[in-house]
Amino acid sequence: MLVSDAETARRAAAGGATVIQLRLKGAPTEDVVRLGRAVGDLDVQLVVNDDVDAALELGCGVHLGQGDSGVERTREAGIPLGISVTKRREAAVAEFSGATYIGAGPIWETPSKPDAASPIGLDGLRDICLSVSIPVVAIGGIDSSNAAECIRAGAAGVAVIRAVGEIEALRAAVDEAL
Repeated sequence: MLVSDAETARRAAAGGATVIQLRLKGAPTEDVVRLGRAVGDLDVQLVVNDDVDAALELGCGVHLGQGDSGVERTREAGIPLGISVTKRREAAVAEFSGATYIGAGPIWETPSKPDAASPIGLDGLRDICLSVSIPVVAIGGIDSSNAAECIRAGAAGVAVIRAVGEIEALRAAVDEAL
């Protein structure tokens, strides 16, 4: 679950989310750390989007996009590292670079990220899943009506932004597919 506030993080955790990614685009590190501390009591794995300094201060994982700096620092620190990919080759490079999981997508079009790459669909997701030995998390246009398809295509999990309102139905769909 990708969140930008404590209330949404708490709703997601109560609904069964197991990983919460703090996504505060352009926010200063201090704001990310403040939010991380505010939700640090939740029984979830915490991941910070794009901010290696915040992740190091919070002692949690970090998720980076293609071309983002910080892969080497993250690897040296030994914290979990996720890298976004849209292609099989990017996934293989990410795994070789030390990623502990892959964020693959967007699977479908998504209003949450207007500048996202073209959708890769379930075939693209399946291809990425088959190309690496680390977990792949599907993202982009996912909700309770299609989450199970991502799991059946090989994803270890799904990430959502706008589907927090249906977190219980989403969790049930994923659990059923597993």
